[in-house]
Amino acid sequence: MGIVCPYSWDVPGGVQQHVGDLAETLMAMGHHVSVLAPVGDPDHPTPPHLVSAGRPVPVPYNGSVARVRFGPRTSARVRRWIAEGGFDLLHVHEPAAPSVSLLACWAADGPIVATFHTSNPRSRAMSATSTALRSALEKINARVAVSEAARRTLVEHVGGDAVLIPNGVSVRRFAHADPLPGWPGEGGSLGFLGRLDEPRKGLAVLLAAFVRLARHRPGLRLLVAGPGDPDLSGVPDDLRDRVVLVGRLDDVDKVRAYHSTDVFCAPNLGGESFGIVLTEAMAAGAAIVASDIPAFDAVLDGGAAGELFGVGDPDHLAARAAVLLDDPDRRTALSEAARTAVRAYDWGTVAADIAHVYETVLTGDGHGPVRPSRIRPESGTPIGPFPRGERP
Repeated sequence: MGIVCPYSWDVPGGVQQHVGDLAETLMAMGHHVSVLAPVGDPDHPTPPHLVSAGRPVPVPYNGSVARVRFGPRTSARVRRWIAEGGFDLLHVHEPAAPSVSLLACWAADGPIVATFHTSNPRSRAMSATSTALRSALEKINARVAVSEAARRTLVEHVGGDAVLIPNGVSVRRFAHADPLPGWPGEGGSLGFLGRLDEPRKGLAVLLAAFVRLARHRPGLRLLVAGPGDPDLSGVPDDLRDRVVLVGRLDDVDKVRAYHSTDVFCAPNLGGESFGIVLTEAMAAGAAIVASDIPAFDAVLDGGAAGELFGVGDPDHLAARAAVLLDDPDRRTALSEAARTAVRAYDWGTVAADIAHVYETVLTGDGHGPVRPSRIRPESGTPIGPFPRGERP
């Protein structure tokens, strides 16, 4: 089986995490899997089943950077990977993004399943390129959306429909771990994990809430994990040493980070189709305070598995976090509710649902193995760059 990830493998992201976990779960089920993805850092550790599609090109996009790979040389590499793979089925992720997933759709004949992750009701990228995408998307035999928001974006901008199968999480991997040294501490602690220099992750909102809380809680600290350089200009000098930056963590320490704080905060401003960071925190049994964006509201079951606050409102975030910091019984109740709710997202369940889609495609139309297409897209097909102000 061939799986295609459009975004750079060595940069943390929800799609990359999804593809990596899915590949490992399918291999544990006995499938042979090869993953194709751009790789920007040749020294970044990669699994043996990963094949590099080449160095990605960074594209500024909605306060973030989408790292994708496109062009004739990449297309030739994709065709070679397909020819040598002998795959029974191809599973492409985010085929509407101008990267290797789209090229794989063009380059392949045979059974193709696509997963759509994007949630953006105003996506000009999908609308502007839908005609150009049609020749690729028409080859797809089954569509999967990771959330209702992602399914709605697909339906509104591209047409057709998709089966809803959420992102997965390895519940067992996150369930138990020792805290990082010195955490959580006696004065209380908040936690954050995400890309620090990406505004839509909402770190600025959390920092503002922390300042409000820390003035009245001398021992309170904030653990901040993730890549990038955050803007701490809004944090007064006398509180700066209580904002602890630990940088990008490896997989082991990331799990420990979820177990290191009293309250885990997800202050994202929008643009999330699911919320992998939430399911990881839920699997760790964290007491969660998250913004009430639709994706997070859905994952937290309307607030049953974690507290919700008004998106972008640091005062509301501070108030909800204060309640949990002062009420250990409430934290325990939310932890138990989170551990129960997250079972629906365990990879054992999610991968079985995806494998059922594979079986339906392979048995429904009498397809042979995946092979390079004899028909190439017209060289003049306009794809990208992304329109300003949105993210794939």
